[in-house]
Amino acid sequence: MTVKPDSRKLTPEAQLRSFIDKFDPKYQKLIRSVRAAIRKRFPTANELAYDYSNSIVIAYSPTDHGIDGIVAISARATGVALHFNQGPQLPDPKKRLLGSGKQTRFVRVDAAGQLAHPDVEAMIAAAIDQARVPLPSKGKGSLIIKSGGAGKPPRRRPTK
Repeated sequence: MTVKPDSRKLTPEAQLRSFIDKFDPKYQKLIRSVRAAIRKRFPTANELAYDYSNSIVIAYSPTDHGIDGIVAISARATGVALHFNQGPQLPDPKKRLLGSGKQTRFVRVDAAGQLAHPDVEAMIAAAIDQARVPLPSKGKGSLIIKSGGAGKPPRRRPTK
């Protein structure tokens, strides 16, 4: 009998790694590269990791509250997206933002390099400017696990 480690005893980084490991390998690599790029862009923000039954979300927030998040990476079995918490208020002259929610909009991300595109970078800069709570100017943000994922199924597309 294999004994699974108790997720409450794992470090936050190990817990997040276990969330990501449930995805198809091609998405694991994409999630990790997008996370590294966003982390580099938001070094003082906290990373708030949420593990849901069909997705994970990693929000970048100046506080430990997701509602204060500026951007978030959302990963599902069907792909990865970058969400903007104040999406409807962001300038989007080329109509790259998707979604119709009252609060968020998103762009699909197929490669971490897309985050450096001038249109996406402009949206990130505008999101920082419009943040409800400003980012700290110094320090390093923490990784905070906001929900556990023990016993959840793999996030892979069902085979036909």
